[in-house]
Amino acid sequence: MNKLLIVISMLVLGSNYGFSQEGTTWGNWRFWGEQTDGTYKNPIIPSDYSDIDCIRVGEDYYAISSTFQFSPGMVILHSKDLINWRICSHAIDDLTQISPELNWNKMNRYGRGVWAGSIRYHNERFYIYFGTPDEGYFMTSSPSAEGPWESLHPLLQESGWDDCSALWDEKGNGYFVGTHFADGYKTYLFKLSKDGKSIDRKSAVLINSGSGREANKLIKVNGWYYLIFSEHKQDKGRYVMAKRSKKLSGPYKEEKQLALPGREAMEPNQGGIVEGKDGNWYFFTHHGTGDWPGRIASLLPVTWIDGWPIIGRLLSGNIGSMQWTAVMPNQEETKFHMQRSDDFDNTQLFPQWEWNYQPRKEMYSLTERQGWLRLKAFQPLKTNELMYAGNILTQRSFQTFRNEVIIKMDISGMEDGQKCGLCHFSQPYSYLGVVQQGGKRRMEYNQNSETLEGEMIDTSYIWLKSEWGLDGKSLYSYSTDGENYTPFGDPYVLSWGNYRGDRIGIFCFNNAREKGYVDIDYCHYRIEK
Repeated sequence: MNKLLIVISMLVLGSNYGFSQEGTTWGNWRFWGEQTDGTYKNPIIPSDYSDIDCIRVGEDYYAISSTFQFSPGMVILHSKDLINWRICSHAIDDLTQISPELNWNKMNRYGRGVWAGSIRYHNERFYIYFGTPDEGYFMTSSPSAEGPWESLHPLLQESGWDDCSALWDEKGNGYFVGTHFADGYKTYLFKLSKDGKSIDRKSAVLINSGSGREANKLIKVNGWYYLIFSEHKQDKGRYVMAKRSKKLSGPYKEEKQLALPGREAMEPNQGGIVEGKDGNWYFFTHHGTGDWPGRIASLLPVTWIDGWPIIGRLLSGNIGSMQWTAVMPNQEETKFHMQRSDDFDNTQLFPQWEWNYQPRKEMYSLTERQGWLRLKAFQPLKTNELMYAGNILTQRSFQTFRNEVIIKMDISGMEDGQKCGLCHFSQPYSYLGVVQQGGKRRMEYNQNSETLEGEMIDTSYIWLKSEWGLDGKSLYSYSTDGENYTPFGDPYVLSWGNYRGDRIGIFCFNNAREKGYVDIDYCHYRIEK
């Protein structure tokens, strides 16, 4: 079926193809992403990719997503069709460039750290700008999205700012916008230096304020400069707005609401508006209210009406709403996918992995035992507290029909006081692991510091598994042969916390001393769409 016939069929069948909000309830999607009939279903990434910005460079699309306290920071995504994405790289290798509070020996930035940012391409170079609520604004740049990225440059070292964006006008003059949320959500426009590495603080001009206005994006379309942002009102929720001007420097006097809040769809509201290779426009956005998988991502068509980008399904009154299904922007022979599994056969971790805080680098290795990841144990900042144990290796959990994560561990290098295993966490947490005391090892299940002791283990190898579905109820089990699994521990309901969705993680620490290690052969993460 060609694209024209698909469009006609969808218009005739209406809500059966998702052009209305009927037929899909939040979190109950059996299918998502690209379908076999030339369409796609939202969400396109049912996982925690928050605070999105998106651009197109030639035939390629690039997006960024906030990472908070996780390292490396500011994840960069790459796509050929806006639907199928892969993890390309990260822009921040060392979070201590921002603050020592983000290091393994402080761990003092839960819910903070790297917030929303802006990715731009200018003079054959990629630029990324972002803010942290405590330290201010930073930037980095690279000739390639894969990096290497420059060390961070501070732009504005003041607390209380968020959600920045940058753009250059037709004369090459750069401008930067940011919201001072600590002072009534006032958004200012600053002049940007020619190299993009600093702003003129004295040049600040107030261009927006009030009602929780943030999530700024600067774009230029057909001679107009647009400030896209979100607004929040207590009785309505959060929704997308825009202001426009013929000059990038303003004034931005004209204003329009682009979409309804969409509370039944967790308020899609923060993202990047981008022109597709098909000539149509799209809004790549997160759903901003928060749920156990985090702020997941959808792609909404954009319709230009009287010079305004109306987002999603077009309603009477020229306003948009959530759209669950649409035609694929374009078809590509090579399909990208979000990386999940890792056999640890390389000298570097695959890009889906992010440490909880900046890791202690000498305490892990991919080379001391070829084909294995070695995690060396050291004491947590708080005894027996998973959320204050350094070097937890994590990746995002997905909200799909079936998820299965299995890790294989060699525990023969364990020492007394040591614990290691598989965990889930956001702010609440749980884990299934192995603990050693008095030279003997046993299974242990822990949920928010409530511990359940299991059977003694006398083998060198152990397999740990977590399984969950759309409902987010995780069941742990373990095996001593890799085939037969024994369930252990209460079902754990995955949760939202610290502005983040659930993470799956591998941990290793020693409450008593800096001694012992565990080797991880693989982490296999399988999903069923």
